[in-house]
Amino acid sequence: MEPSVSYEPLTPLTFLDRSAMVYPDKTAVVYGDTNYTYAQLHERVLQLAGALQQAGVRKGDRVAYMAPNLPPTLEGHFGPMHLGAVLVAINTRLGPREVSYILNHSGAKVLVFDSEYAATIRAVKSETPNIGTFVQVVDTQPKADDIPGPDYESFIAAGDPNTPRVALDDERDTVAINYTSGTTGDPKGVAYHSRGAYLNALGNAIEMSVSWRSRYLWTVPMFHCNGWCFTWTVTAVGGTHVCLRRADPNDIYRLIREEGITHFGAAPTVLTSLYASPDAAGQALSGVTIATGGAPPAPHVIKTMEAMGASVYHLYGLTETYGPNTVCEIQPHWLNMSPDDRALEMARQGVPHVTAGMGVRVVDEQMNDVPQDGETMGEIVMQGNTVMSGYYADPEGTATAFRGGWFHSGDLAVWHDSGYIEIKDRAKDIIISGGENISSQEVEKVIMEHPAVLETCVVGVPDAKWGEVPKAFVVKREEVQVTGEEIIAFCRERIAHFKAPKYVEFGDLPKTSTGKIQKFVLREREWAGHKQRVKG
Repeated sequence: MEPSVSYEPLTPLTFLDRSAMVYPDKTAVVYGDTNYTYAQLHERVLQLAGALQQAGVRKGDRVAYMAPNLPPTLEGHFGPMHLGAVLVAINTRLGPREVSYILNHSGAKVLVFDSEYAATIRAVKSETPNIGTFVQVVDTQPKADDIPGPDYESFIAAGDPNTPRVALDDERDTVAINYTSGTTGDPKGVAYHSRGAYLNALGNAIEMSVSWRSRYLWTVPMFHCNGWCFTWTVTAVGGTHVCLRRADPNDIYRLIREEGITHFGAAPTVLTSLYASPDAAGQALSGVTIATGGAPPAPHVIKTMEAMGASVYHLYGLTETYGPNTVCEIQPHWLNMSPDDRALEMARQGVPHVTAGMGVRVVDEQMNDVPQDGETMGEIVMQGNTVMSGYYADPEGTATAFRGGWFHSGDLAVWHDSGYIEIKDRAKDIIISGGENISSQEVEKVIMEHPAVLETCVVGVPDAKWGEVPKAFVVKREEVQVTGEEIIAFCRERIAHFKAPKYVEFGDLPKTSTGKIQKFVLREREWAGHKQRVKG
């Protein structure tokens, strides 16, 4: 549909245009000693667009980025879009095989990468003939001179800031492709359209009370669902982006103090690292709003962060839903509850995000809504403006994900009479022991209440009698001693005996770059040599 007096296609580009006009002299970006105003950020984005065009990027082409949460990565969320091109933000912890696959599958023409990852790029360079231009962001590591191509600052300096903007054919044109982790096969390219990016960004601003006064700390990787769309959210309202190369607890606390941070997002494991850090002593987080998601937080995590003074908002979604799709909206009467009871309510995944409309359901295998009784389990399905267009160049995968006219999340949940949903497990993580279904997350929440436990993960492991039984992998607090028998007894006092772990193993947990615990790694290890009933 063409623009008219009463209609204009929605695009996040207008966020930057408006903030550059309204707040030209306001600080837009902070990174160490580097500061850009909104007028300067706007100019740099236009130069980036001009440089990309000179490099041969045209409408619909893909531009890949493999860099941490730095100003150039933020600029990459706008520059390609100016040309009608598509951003492909790559997980910085992926290995050469995965990076090569993504670059080839997406058909990217340009790769912007941080010089820290030069070894990976060097390994894939000969395998990615479609990449015509390599651009290096030089930050903590020197430029790798054996990889031809300019450094980022030289690249954009040569760009024409007057390069004309390329209009969208439709607001549902793809503006970003985010590749999933690929834990059960090759990564899938999740296509985001301009309308969804725009709406989810505004929904974040509404749900999290982000405004021009906000100073947002970049702890969520910008490659992860485009930073849960906060790359566009903060820009939309003229807030300040405070970039952070790595989510180190000491740096997070330091920047909260020095930069007056008001908001940040983090997976539950990042929050755990914050309150478990030696730097946590004496930290006051009053005035700081934290969005947590990426994995279901245990009530203990929420309660602990609130005790430090933070306001915690629990978001739920997937890469396929632009990140946040539901939010555990806080009810006024919860404020009168005990911290324990309030944390239990806040650990639920909640209700549809304001821009998700009413497109969230919990259904049975016949796509019928399950009863809202808080007990009957079904799969969470989604529909609406903030659901992906589909998997890039994968019609079969898209059709499977969209069967029945809804996106299938693979998350199993119950629906409460309040309308709030509560995840019980991933479909693949349910433990079937002697014919009884056991929610691994239910067991994990109980274990997390033990004062000696810092983190935990529960998976089903082989058992000759019951088929499989729960096993808990536990990271304990350094200053506390605890045995596996004590953990098991703690659980048996609180839940049915058959749900309690039969085995406990102490040690570190495998995680993704975004802080999610990789259950499949533990499960595959335990089932090696056995006929696995629960797939990873």
